[in-house]
Amino acid sequence: MALKASELKTGDTCTQELVKDLKRTQLVQYAGASGDYNPIHTDEVFATQVARYPSVFAHGMLTMGMTAKMLTDYVGDGRLRKYGVRFTSQVWPGDTLTATATVEEILQEEGELLVNLSVVTVNQKDQEVLRGTATALIDD
Repeated sequence: MALKASELKTGDTCTQELVKDLKRTQLVQYAGASGDYNPIHTDEVFATQVARYPSVFAHGMLTMGMTAKMLTDYVGDGRLRKYGVRFTSQVWPGDTLTATATVEEILQEEGELLVNLSVVTVNQKDQEVLRGTATALIDD
């Protein structure tokens, strides 16, 4: 169901849990799907002993993709016009991620009614791991 301008106001939010207890298997599955086999995401020995991280950690694009799904669940399929993020902290196995989209502005541009959203994804410690913006088509 598409968002309607008449039902939205600045400050409205949508929050969704993206993943509960992220598993290492999910990191390996994402590596296979994306073709990004960087060992800092999949090889515990390399990540800890060579790269000196506490563990393997999630691909930034995995977090971005999970957050994008929350956005399309909110605005509807095929309605997202722009989406950009900045990764602000690493995502570790065991993390639970929750994303919140906030309505920043409703506007008309080139004959389309749009909503500008800010988006923040946090872990179970309420630590921000991703921050971004999105623009989506909405109905009257």
